[in-house]
Amino acid sequence: MATSVEMGIVATGTAFGERRGVAGTAAEYVPDPEVVGTLGYETYHRVAGGVTSTDLAAEAARSALAEAELDIVDIDLIVVGHSDIPEYLGWDSSAAVARSLGAYGTPTVLLTQVCAAWSVALDHAAGAMALSADTDTVLVALVNVASEAHTNRMDFNGAIASDGAVAAVLRRGHPRLRRLSSAHFTNPEYADFFRVEFGGSAAPLPPAGRADLHADPMAGIFRHFGRDPERFQVFMKEISGRIADVVDQALTRAGKGRTQLSRLIYLNDNQQTIREAAEAVGLPIERTNAGLARELGHMGAADQLICLRRHLEAGEVSPGDLVALVGVAAPGMHWFCTLIEV
Repeated sequence: MATSVEMGIVATGTAFGERRGVAGTAAEYVPDPEVVGTLGYETYHRVAGGVTSTDLAAEAARSALAEAELDIVDIDLIVVGHSDIPEYLGWDSSAAVARSLGAYGTPTVLLTQVCAAWSVALDHAAGAMALSADTDTVLVALVNVASEAHTNRMDFNGAIASDGAVAAVLRRGHPRLRRLSSAHFTNPEYADFFRVEFGGSAAPLPPAGRADLHADPMAGIFRHFGRDPERFQVFMKEISGRIADVVDQALTRAGKGRTQLSRLIYLNDNQQTIREAAEAVGLPIERTNAGLARELGHMGAADQLICLRRHLEAGEVSPGDLVALVGVAAPGMHWFCTLIEV
């Protein structure tokens, strides 16, 4: 069944940190650079000193507004999704982005559901349009800037963290890049996976001799499964199996089938994981964002919309094509899919 409010993407804009080569910098992060090389990344992006996630999100938003030929006063709602450590605790970066853009009085919403934030942001925009007849144009900005004081961008979750942002102008009734449906699944058993241990209210300060960078997230996952390799393998199979489930659910809600899918845009994960995601939904890896992931690195909640823009620019998707934007987010864990009709 189609959603009650149809909206499309009018324009997008992007902003990136400085491009860096993996081979030339891996030794700065890990003792064995060859292990990082097996992930399949060639380059990633890292912001210069003093550049914040708010700066990057605002830059992408200005680019999207310019492409849409709009000013900030034309925006009815601003939704910001932030997928890494915030600049400050007890602080709303959606208001900070709005301030940077010169907005005044425009409602803002901050989403912190890590790599799932982009899908939730699109859902929130559609919901706001359904609830308010005077909400016609929404600005969504999604940003990831890895905090190297808290996590190792090359040794945390099997991907190389990269700094980038994307913004999209969404309009009610726009005929292109229409959001058709979405689906989410959460398994709360895995809520503690990949959390940052110190700095929150439960453990404001690390014990003597410890720091967030000393934590090994994968070791915590193995402990969760009692160091049982069979239980861990069941978990790994669940990751790809749930991907297929949310894709099928989103397709059913849109009245579509798998054979109608033109492309799968997954998060910018390592090459093997993207291949497994493609196999789960029955598409060849050539019809995914695997090539873009090599170049971009994992930009958290910004991955899917950045890759959609790149595929459009390259002519790899055409009007009428059905694209599944898909990902997995931890902590959570969350599986999510949003269908876009080009």
